[in-house]
Amino acid sequence: MPDPVDSKRILLAVGGGIAAYKAAMLCSRLAQAGHRVQTAMTRSATEFLGPPTLAALSGRPVGLDSFHVNHPLGSHIELALDVDLMIVAPATANLIAKFSNGIADDLVSTLYLQNTAPVLVAPAMSDPMWNKPSVARNVAQLAADGCLLIGPDSGWLSCRVKGVGRMSDPEAIFRRAAEILAA
Repeated sequence: MPDPVDSKRILLAVGGGIAAYKAAMLCSRLAQAGHRVQTAMTRSATEFLGPPTLAALSGRPVGLDSFHVNHPLGSHIELALDVDLMIVAPATANLIAKFSNGIADDLVSTLYLQNTAPVLVAPAMSDPMWNKPSVARNVAQLAADGCLLIGPDSGWLSCRVKGVGRMSDPEAIFRRAAEILAA
């Protein structure tokens, strides 16, 4: 466990794809390393991973709603306050499109716009989706906007085929996050 001085505040945003189960492993790894992990999920992410899992692993309630009585200034403001790194894993085609076009219609997309820390994006989607020109444009826009990307990787996808679109391994995302935080 690192010295408390080395502990960082990490905002882990989870998008709605089957790779959301990997976010639980990433959350656990970040917390075990001594970081203060705040999680937020899109509503569609809750179809793949239950909020109680992330709450137990992070030790904090999961952000789900843009408006919550516990956040009088707004969930998007309070959850993004003093963040050292925002990680979006999995980053679905939907989230990537929202981020690249400045759309803020849910808590995660609003957190992205409110956040001032570096952003590490871990895309995950099917091979045909990943290879769409519109997704490539949106990813290029995120890179131009300063987002850091990891993956996607090639391999077995949930649609029962091999291709590009597999979210990077949680350990690889953890190592990349550590590099960003150390810089």
